[in-house]
Amino acid sequence: MELLNHLALGFETAFTLQNLIYCFVGCILGTLIGVLPGLGPIATIAMLLPATYSLPPIAALIMLAGIYYGAQYGGSTTAILINIPGESSSVVTAIDGYQMARNGRAGVALFTAGVGSFFAGCVATLVLAAFATPLSELAFKFGPAEYFSLMVLGLIGAVVLASGSLIKAIAMIVLGLLLGLVGTDVNSGTSRYAFDIPQLTDGLGFVGLAMGMFGFAEIMLNLEQKEKRETFLDTVTNLWPKKADFKRMIPSILRGTLLGSILGILPGGGAALASFGAYSLEKKTSKFSHEFGKGAIEGVAGPESANNAAAQTSFIPLLTLGIPPNAVMALMVGAMTIHNIQPGPQVMTNNPALFWGLIASMWIGNVMLIILNLPLIGMWVKLLTIPYRHMYPAILVFCCIGVYTVNNTTFDIYLTALFGILGYIFSKLECEPAPLLLGFVLGPMMEEYFRRALLLSRGDFTVFLTRPLSCGLLIAAVLMVALVSLPSFKRTREEAFVEE
Repeated sequence: MELLNHLALGFETAFTLQNLIYCFVGCILGTLIGVLPGLGPIATIAMLLPATYSLPPIAALIMLAGIYYGAQYGGSTTAILINIPGESSSVVTAIDGYQMARNGRAGVALFTAGVGSFFAGCVATLVLAAFATPLSELAFKFGPAEYFSLMVLGLIGAVVLASGSLIKAIAMIVLGLLLGLVGTDVNSGTSRYAFDIPQLTDGLGFVGLAMGMFGFAEIMLNLEQKEKRETFLDTVTNLWPKKADFKRMIPSILRGTLLGSILGILPGGGAALASFGAYSLEKKTSKFSHEFGKGAIEGVAGPESANNAAAQTSFIPLLTLGIPPNAVMALMVGAMTIHNIQPGPQVMTNNPALFWGLIASMWIGNVMLIILNLPLIGMWVKLLTIPYRHMYPAILVFCCIGVYTVNNTTFDIYLTALFGILGYIFSKLECEPAPLLLGFVLGPMMEEYFRRALLLSRGDFTVFLTRPLSCGLLIAAVLMVALVSLPSFKRTREEAFVEE
């Protein structure tokens, strides 16, 4: 009954004209950037963070959330029609989705992706609503030691679940932690690592770092890509699947939804991890495993359901514990901080309209996306005929304006350009910037909780082991480290990185 009352408050908040408009804008932008290859939700949300200053907090978060889960819808369109994933989580969809398009079944593939995304999104939002209250109550039992241990688990999870080299992932986490230390010491008030530069005494700007690492770097990488693309737009005729297709897709959608809902909650997880996991699961459990890679409908239904479910359940640790499980949620922490909102269990008690309004808006957004996604396929694909070299100058200009408006200083623009160059270099070195962003966001919080726990325990370091919940979280972190050291797990990481 209490859950129904909360949802009633959420829908009452979300169904205002202003919030509906921003939900629609977020869904449209999300689908658009999902369609445009390379310009994923991380880069887009980073670019739009300055624009949210002037928006009400609820409207801003609803729009940014719509961009994130909307990108999961849009990414499948280009993956299926032109074999170019618009979003990293759609890499796996391109394997069988594009083959279905080549076999004249592009419409069925798009229908499967749309329905799977819609169902998974709705179920995941229900999971988010159901688990929000008990997890928030658990979070109130957390002290400084427990929060520190939880953040350690989150950072190790980001390392374990990242693809590619383990050493590079650790290096990016450590670099993010070091960048987070720049500024003024919380306890003593003295400047550290500022190198007598006045602008650095308040720390490195989150907006500049995120926009440089993801926005500017993505622009430079996209300019290297070839622009000639083979499309199958003319084959999008019959969208309705056959009875046999429904029998094959429904179990895949259910499995993908379940797996994605679980993986989205894990620290370091996210939509990309869920889609890869769902594809592997379908390949092992399907009776038609020989068709995978040749146009198996399960290869579209499972991953698309999983990435949408993961995108929405990843809000659970952010809203209930204040811990971002992936890079996009780290950006959402930045957006909440901009509006003086402290992520964590206090959001539900201090601002229930925002908390439940955001959850209710996800249901509304999923309905908007399923209605808009299929009819606008032709328009989305035609956007790809615009040469990227004509689009990037405008994107750069808007980025620079957005960065400048944060503090009204050109220093932030120079800093963003520097991080853009670093982001480009990291991409060339095959170092993922997402762990760096998580380290940058969690670093100052970890330091604060670590020092607070030691102050309360009078310098006793065993406080992290004598408190049961803190000890349990640290044991889980150790088990993750043991897991990642297994040879079979190392091979899986490398294979996923090669496929991506």
